[in-house]
Amino acid sequence: MGRLFGMDGVRGMAVTELTAELTLQIGRAVAVVMRAHSGSRPTVIVGKDTRISSDVLEAALCAGICSAGGDVRLIGALPVSAVAWFASLPDADGGVMISTAHNSVEYNGIKIFGSDGYRLHDDMEAELEALILDWPDRIRSVSGSELGTMRRLPDAVGRYLAHLEECISVRLDGMRLAVDCANGCAVHTAKQLLTRLGASVELIHAAPDGFNINVDCGSMHIEHLMDYVVSHGCDAGLAFDGDADRCLMVDETGELVDGDKLIAICARAYQQKHKLRHSAVVVTVMSNLGFTYFARAHQIRRVTANVGDRYVLEKMLDGGFVLGGEQNGHILFLDLATTGDGQLSGLKVLEALRESGGTMSELARVMQRFPQVMINVKIPEEQREYWKNDDVITGLIDAREEELGDNGRILVRESYTEPLIRVMIEGRDFNQINAIAMEISDKIRERVGE
Repeated sequence: MGRLFGMDGVRGMAVTELTAELTLQIGRAVAVVMRAHSGSRPTVIVGKDTRISSDVLEAALCAGICSAGGDVRLIGALPVSAVAWFASLPDADGGVMISTAHNSVEYNGIKIFGSDGYRLHDDMEAELEALILDWPDRIRSVSGSELGTMRRLPDAVGRYLAHLEECISVRLDGMRLAVDCANGCAVHTAKQLLTRLGASVELIHAAPDGFNINVDCGSMHIEHLMDYVVSHGCDAGLAFDGDADRCLMVDETGELVDGDKLIAICARAYQQKHKLRHSAVVVTVMSNLGFTYFARAHQIRRVTANVGDRYVLEKMLDGGFVLGGEQNGHILFLDLATTGDGQLSGLKVLEALRESGGTMSELARVMQRFPQVMINVKIPEEQREYWKNDDVITGLIDAREEELGDNGRILVRESYTEPLIRVMIEGRDFNQINAIAMEISDKIRERVGE
């Protein structure tokens, strides 16, 4: 990670950390770097989510781009995947999304895409950081006819929805669906998309007021959707996060269908259609052990990446794989998109549901989820990495791994963003793994914890 760009762009407390002044500079640097790479006046797609600070940061970003000679095409509050898709079209040189996805309203962020629709390459991020932090005097403001223009992209919603419709080969007539929009970007697209395909759609948490994005709703708080699906007799429910790059689902009985199961459903569907390139799927180390058993049963190779969609994407591109994702519902279909698209994920699962002729609960049985226990242990900032060299901790982990054998697994890792050690245990026997998780957590807390 760089000095400015983290795992997923630039993030911070909106306006106080990610200030209007910094955002202005980011916009100016984006115009300079994209001009250098394209050789001409750049056109930048700009989108945002529904949080109150997005308007402020959008104004600063666009002012920066235009003042450095770049043209802006606004698409408003649309999913981050729409920014990536429009950025990849011939009349654009890149795109910027203002959002922090599933995070709470006080935060915001800036995620930049190149002209290929992928997250900005590391070398270009490094160029931006150097301009902003080291050589701001090299960012030249322009005037007169060199100033950029700022216009709204015509029919952005319609064009994006038409693109998504092309990604599904069936109609959804007769389906009754509930959709939790998290008071975010899916508000402007989800119902139109699904009703155009024939489904009957009921939205919940679809009234953004600038402050309620992700608040007790969406993919981070799916319990409301679980209740709604059952009480309203829906065939399935879909839950997105603030920028709609994640999708989790609920079956007709109100049971959660998490990202691991959604990936398994799509992997089997792709395999049956001979579309699963290299017969492989990329998941993270946090993927449920049940996915490993599913993959073995269906002769699918499980490729493991570190936690984070950035690492999943890197592994997919390196290996030429088309399907991958995370337990949190961030799924990538690289044969159809360059970034996670929650609505696309939902469409591909609904396509598999329609083709199966059964119910969502029947479809979700493709994978058995193993019991999982996770405990977070706070550690002092200065104690990061120490546990890995503590023979008492590592010896205990090794002993319990041997005890579990093929019936479970232990994953102990530090958080990238907080001084935490995450202890995750999976296995067939909940009581056994819960006891092991508590034992290891207590030992870490005793040796290096706060």
